[in-house]
Amino acid sequence: MGAFSFRVVTDCIKTKHFLYQLQNRPYLKAIEAYAQEGVNALAAATPVDSGKTASSWYYEITPGMVNTTIVWKNSNVTRDGDSIAIMLQYGHGTGTGGYVVGRDYINPAIQPVFDRIADGVWEVIQGL
Repeated sequence: MGAFSFRVVTDCIKTKHFLYQLQNRPYLKAIEAYAQEGVNALAAATPVDSGKTASSWYYEITPGMVNTTIVWKNSNVTRDGDSIAIMLQYGHGTGTGGYVVGRDYINPAIQPVFDRIADGVWEVIQGL
């Protein structure tokens, strides 16, 4: 039986080009748009009494070496520092011994945004 061998010679131009473009983080502009979309969705879904909690949503984006993180936050807090948005979501005790049942409004509002982020960022990456 005869032996055979083969040799592949390449300079990986396409791979180098892709990695070079990825280094410039072209997806950040898309992520910022989705982060703002999340703020809008959360504001629209937040139960409204005074409107302060609904208008207090904001986001922070933290680009990392292997991932980028979006954190949605709400700046409306009690005197003790408890988040009103979280109290509305999960419920809370009252000062008179009662309990206010929470209402799941965050998850249904933000899930469609998560889905669009995954699809949209993937499109940006594929376009490199």
